[in-house]
Amino acid sequence: MEEKKKNRLKKVAAGLRQDIIRMLCLAGSGHPGGALSMTDIFSYLYFGDVLNIDPNKPDKKDRDRLVLSKGHACPILYAALAEKGYFDKSHLKTLRKFGSILQGHPDMNKTPGVDISTGSLGQGLSCAVGMALGARLNGQSLKVFAVIGDGECDEGQIWEAAMAAAHYNLDNLIAIVDKNGLQIDGFTKDVMDTEPLAEKWKAFGWEVATIDGHDYDQIEDSIQKAKNASGRPAVVVAETVKGKGVSFMEGVCEWHGQAPSEEEKEEALKCIGEFKTD
Repeated sequence: MEEKKKNRLKKVAAGLRQDIIRMLCLAGSGHPGGALSMTDIFSYLYFGDVLNIDPNKPDKKDRDRLVLSKGHACPILYAALAEKGYFDKSHLKTLRKFGSILQGHPDMNKTPGVDISTGSLGQGLSCAVGMALGARLNGQSLKVFAVIGDGECDEGQIWEAAMAAAHYNLDNLIAIVDKNGLQIDGFTKDVMDTEPLAEKWKAFGWEVATIDGHDYDQIEDSIQKAKNASGRPAVVVAETVKGKGVSFMEGVCEWHGQAPSEEEKEEALKCIGEFKTD
């Protein structure tokens, strides 16, 4: 990746991280850890000329689809959609408020740019499989991206969907696993060890890449290869750090679903500012 593009994406990611922290502090509840771990991926997807989307035409039929299966991490999706221009950024201040278009899990009936309502873990990949299969039957060349959590891979429905995607040779489907090693109850290896995770996807017939989910060169290379996969679906296993960019949140289970206080917000914003210059 060109250095100019990389620096631009890092700057975007820093802004998205700041928006995540601010909106969660105002909401007083939510999930910072898994939103921050996916920020670099979302920065690339939405601002790296990857997704065929148009905020002025959010319902255009030939658009690419993005399914945030780990719906509790919606602050990163909302921050990206607002930055992209799907709705005014003032809505970010209303996260989880009664009547807001930005609820605690994505709602396709309320939020422009949300392709499917998610929240019940394990179901998003099945929705993405249906979208990809439907696009093929309709003769559409769009791509479907499904972002899932490594803790979510405990769910049997993930593997049913993975098996179906390979059976139908859905090479228009790209899954991205946020492998940050933590879930609400602790380390994934202790709650339900899914290792060897990459080998499991391979065994289910997927094209697999394992990357550093914060390295833009690796992100770009893996996603571009996934877009060009032929004859079978592709998955990017992105090894990330929960709470990335905020030092006191990084790798700490308690920040899976805990909003920062006003004081913690200020400290987090300072961390992100320093992280941006690394």
